[in-house]
Amino acid sequence: MSDPNSNGGKKAKRRQFLKVGGAAGLTGAVGGTALLTSLFPRIGRTQARHHHRTPPQTNTAATQGLAKFVDELPVAPTISPSGTLNGVPFYDVKMRPLQKKLHRDLPATALWGYNGMYPPPTFEARRGKPIAVKWENQLPGNHFLPIDQTIHGAEPPTPTVRTVVHLHGHKVLPPSDGYPEAWFTNGFQKTGPFFETQVYHYPNDQQATTLWYHDHALGITRLNVYAGLGGGFYLIRDDHEDSLGLPSGQYEIPLVIQDRFLNPDGSLLYPVQAPDRGGDPDTRVPPVWIPEFFGDTVLVNGKVWPFLEVEPRKYRFRILNGSNARFYHMTLQEAWASGQPLGRPGPVFRQIGSDGGLLPAPVTRTDLLMAPAERIDVVIDFSDQGGKNFLLTNDAKAPYPDGEDIVPAEVMLFKVNQRLQGRDTSRVPTVLNSVPLINPANAVKMRDLVLSELDSADPFANPIIAMINDAHWDDPITETPRAGTTEVWRIINTTGDAHPIHVHLVQFQIIDRRPFDTTQYPGTLAYTGPAVTPGRDERPAWKDTVISLPGTVTRIIAKFDLPTGTHARPGDKFLYVFHCHILEHEENEMMRPYWVLG
Repeated sequence: MSDPNSNGGKKAKRRQFLKVGGAAGLTGAVGGTALLTSLFPRIGRTQARHHHRTPPQTNTAATQGLAKFVDELPVAPTISPSGTLNGVPFYDVKMRPLQKKLHRDLPATALWGYNGMYPPPTFEARRGKPIAVKWENQLPGNHFLPIDQTIHGAEPPTPTVRTVVHLHGHKVLPPSDGYPEAWFTNGFQKTGPFFETQVYHYPNDQQATTLWYHDHALGITRLNVYAGLGGGFYLIRDDHEDSLGLPSGQYEIPLVIQDRFLNPDGSLLYPVQAPDRGGDPDTRVPPVWIPEFFGDTVLVNGKVWPFLEVEPRKYRFRILNGSNARFYHMTLQEAWASGQPLGRPGPVFRQIGSDGGLLPAPVTRTDLLMAPAERIDVVIDFSDQGGKNFLLTNDAKAPYPDGEDIVPAEVMLFKVNQRLQGRDTSRVPTVLNSVPLINPANAVKMRDLVLSELDSADPFANPIIAMINDAHWDDPITETPRAGTTEVWRIINTTGDAHPIHVHLVQFQIIDRRPFDTTQYPGTLAYTGPAVTPGRDERPAWKDTVISLPGTVTRIIAKFDLPTGTHARPGDKFLYVFHCHILEHEENEMMRPYWVLG
């Protein structure tokens, strides 16, 4: 999806509160695609825009002047099974503390990782061939990041360190889905109220695609992912994808992009509200929780502003936005070896896949917009670029789309300085996949998901909470699709920010987006423009996370199929969740459970 930010009209004031130690690479407004820019100007709101006090922390990487592009991009190793369990490959994965240098000039950083690795190891699975995974918590009893015990799921006497793993985008039964209250502690000594099994079963009952795994423990997901328990790739492969001749082996590289604050001693810094709640007289403001996290330092595959040396040939990059809250709007720019841009565009991206698998045909793009949790599968052809360097840049504002917070302008550097090891026989076929559109006429129900934020009474308007349909996590379940049926969900965004909405279990399709007048809502859903069909990068395509733009109704359609072979009898209930994938929002009520009924 291209960037829809408008330069026209008076911009509402935006969040300021995470400028810790200054901003590196602050840029101006994003110039988006003309069609979406014209259809989605800034929309008037009844809510004031959020201004936040600067937390007391200082001395982040931006003030240290860390050198960029001095560390080589690492690639996470592929994990191997430990044996077999009931005839299927069995993996035993342990969550452990680790120490790792994230930058040449910083001391090692204390982190948590799957199998003691950051970023986590990559799974490679085959379509139709199930595996079993035992996720083990071997972490200490105390968290090294600040916990807000007023947030749902984190209240005493809940253990402060607990984990549960969600394989994002997988069609899986509830016991293996990573339900937020199915958490477990070190050695499974304590478990959450919905914990069912120590061993997860992944059927791999879907086409070749790029999935990822991360922590999902209620109340501390944002902290566990920030500590390192996020950004692990899970690749499903199949015979059809193998037959296409896409770049493979060492020429197929997963890239997970994350932002962080790093102290001079290398330690992670996760800001909190000031002890006096920023002077806010509203006692409902959570004392520790922050509305979003935006760091001043970009890591790719666990390294700060890395470089990758490539041959003059085609490469396939599976890109994941693994950040807590930051959107990225990225382009390739020709640059000096130092990373200084030359003012010339780099090679195009040929997008071949989305969240749920390959697109019908490649889409040529000059820019990529990614919300947290989205994946984009691209091929970049460096064949005629020998001796050149290309900077992957970012100019997405935070919060997206028109915030005024820090914007790290650089992501990583590609150096086309390696000798071609052999003739490049890879290709990008003109036809990649079959993605039949789901017909809305087949939908048996339409549901509305209304996104809202509640501001505090303070003039700085700190958000207190983010919600869906004004419902809390523990309120009665209202979304109950029946197994095998198709539904249309309208995501009605009344806030001033974009929200990436993720639905567990299903891969859905985006129907359209349409702007509406937020000043008349609730009451009247008054549209202010025509419905806009997504571009070919989003339709037809399979998605599990969709960008819901501010002041916009986004329609998605899904068939709520359970894994093949599941017999859903009348009275059966299968429990899943949907939520905003800005982790700070998810943690403070912008997440709801739903039943799939037999």
